[in-house]
Amino acid sequence: MRISVIGTGYLGAVHAACMAELGHEVLGVDTDERKTRALAEGKASFYEPGLAEMLVGATGSGKLRFSTSVAEAAAFADVHFICVGTPQLPGALGADLSYVRAALDALAANQTRDCLVVGKSTVPVGTAARLAARLAELAPAGTRARLAWNPEFLREGFAVEDTLRPDRLVVGVTSDDDDAVLRNVYASLLAAGTPYVSTDLATAELAKVAANSFLATKISFINAMANICEVAGADVVTLAEALGHDTRIGRRFLSAGLGFGGGCLGKDIRAFIARAGELGVADSVRFLQDVDDINNGRRRRAADIARELAGGTLAGKSVAVLGAAFKPETDDVRDSPALSVAAAVSAEGAAVRVHDPKALDNARLAYPDLDYAVDVAKACEGADVVLHLTEWQEYRVLDPAALRGVVRAPRILDARNVLALDQWRAAGWTVRSMGMQPVTEAV
Repeated sequence: MRISVIGTGYLGAVHAACMAELGHEVLGVDTDERKTRALAEGKASFYEPGLAEMLVGATGSGKLRFSTSVAEAAAFADVHFICVGTPQLPGALGADLSYVRAALDALAANQTRDCLVVGKSTVPVGTAARLAARLAELAPAGTRARLAWNPEFLREGFAVEDTLRPDRLVVGVTSDDDDAVLRNVYASLLAAGTPYVSTDLATAELAKVAANSFLATKISFINAMANICEVAGADVVTLAEALGHDTRIGRRFLSAGLGFGGGCLGKDIRAFIARAGELGVADSVRFLQDVDDINNGRRRRAADIARELAGGTLAGKSVAVLGAAFKPETDDVRDSPALSVAAAVSAEGAAVRVHDPKALDNARLAYPDLDYAVDVAKACEGADVVLHLTEWQEYRVLDPAALRGVVRAPRILDARNVLALDQWRAAGWTVRSMGMQPVTEAV
């Protein structure tokens, strides 16, 4: 099948490469010529495991190519996937839908034959119905353009795996014919047993935002328990293990620590709050404001612990920050909890040096006033406090005895609760974590 992907940012680049991997002929379209040229050479503007290799293979085979022309896409494809961003509106909770509308309008203006336009972007419920009406209105005489919605459920760092081996496919359609088209697009995944949920447009839209809201709630719940554990003398890691054995709850997303960040969960729950207000059911999702508040509070708590470790003040102290990306296996620093804490510590007068295996270039652009180091030892050199803020594997296997010879004072906060703290204590470190009773003296 001939497929176009409109928008070649994170979602679009991954989706285009994976559609080619599934055997389709794919044209990726973006207004940024530098981006499309780089992708044609197998180079993405972001780090995602496995994507570069897939791009090289797909472009080399001729299954995937890139263009800046929407008209070319309209003439080429039977199915068009809209994969543009829906960021939070400046100064408001709602989602900015201007990129989605622009993509749809451009497709409609250049359409020359019947097609199915499929939205993959995360949008407030009710958006697809309005866009469907707009598409039908703008489609040239003699053509029939229909709209479906097929939300993505990708995890950064696992996006290729999640696209090629998803745990479910959700499609919102308005006819059996459109459902048949999407079943054809995903035929190989369906043959492999992937669950397929075909529903209406509104339910498909809600499937994504409801999933993100639930996951965010689960993370903030265990972080709320972490706050209680700290003052009650309990251990939130063991508590999460105990809860996770309950099959009604499960262990995933019950890892207490610094909380969530990135370009999805936070902005999606805020947009959901805004949309619920527009629909007159704000009370139904009022708890999501508490979820957001708890999450942001974890960053403040990490800065507080850093100050306590430093002896009550951060002014004039040297602080090493391990991690800049919002999570491991990505170079995405959007709404990064790690950089938020680093900036807060710097604002209190500390000299901050940040290390990250993949995200340093993006971190420098986002926070140019911080210092950066290309290796862990350099970041920790002369540090009064070390803050472990993103759980990259290379931090988990650090040698605490060797690192002690680099710092000025062996004090560390494990804000992700994944380090072997007994080993750090045995090596002479004063350690703190988030959600366990403070142990402020090295053993």
